Amino acid sequence: MNFSHPEADVFVPQPGTAPLEVLRKVTHLCVAAHQDDIEIMAQSGISDCLDHPGKAFGGVVVTDGAGSPRSGAYRSHTDEQMRRVRREEQREAATLGKYAIQIQLAHASADVKRSGHPGVAGDLAALFSSCRPEVVYLHNPADKHDTHVAVLLRCLEAILSQAEDRRPTRVLGCEVWRDLDWLPDTEKVGLDSGRHPELARKLLTVFDSQIAGGKRYDTAVIGRRSANATFDLAHATDRLSGITWAIDLTPVIRSGGPSVRDFTTSLVARFGADVSQRLNTWS
Repeated sequence: MNFSHPEADVFVPQPGTAPLEVLRKVTHLCVAAHQDDIEIMAQSGISDCLDHPGKAFGGVVVTDGAGSPRSGAYRSHTDEQMRRVRREEQREAATLGKYAIQIQLAHASADVKRSGHPGVAGDLAALFSSCRPEVVYLHNPADKHDTHVAVLLRCLEAILSQAEDRRPTRVLGCEVWRDLDWLPDTEKVGLDSGRHPELARKLLTVFDSQIAGGKRYDTAVIGRRSANATFDLAHATDRLSGITWAIDLTPVIRSGGPSVRDFTTSLVARFGADVSQRLNTWS
């Protein structure tokens, strides 16, 4: 497989099959902005593929990992050194999680934020034309990280460039840099992220370059999943040990569907209406 950036990395943890052939077999695909986002967003999909023979998980990281905060052992690392470290961490996660394939497109964040950037657009179009997964995990449109939102938009553009019958069956926008607990219950998709807890911990701690400086994503993510499960239902016992909340973005990728902007502002409006109604009811 050939992508536009010379540092793009295609890794098949269990070699022996051509990457394009492996990609065609992927049933659960996560396309994320940064190294470690996949493991935060898509533990449910990783678990599904481990639990069901015939399912295959694929991960894609769009940006190159440069510019990330660094301290401790990584304090003096250059951007180039950080890119190499984070690339290897992502490969290690793919091996641990038994991903079918791990692709790192190595684009600069600034390029991803430019709608119509030919390299980013071409790579994502090639990706989505080469597979038709059952589920695609993306960032959610209410995320507060600019690069996450930009990656989401570039992915939606690439999906919509495909013929209707070549688009994914389902697209989910997952929480990372903004929780989705605020969504009305009828709008939330609860992804079962409590399975394989030891593997989940290991997948997060692989990214030592992010954790060593004091950003404890490993404990924070596990804690959020547990909190989501406990605060899911007020009048019932916990149904799962861990939940990642997601938005079903499938309507956005259907012909004649709403724009992602209209879809998201409608969700926010429904949240406001839900709060207002409850206050009015008990005033």
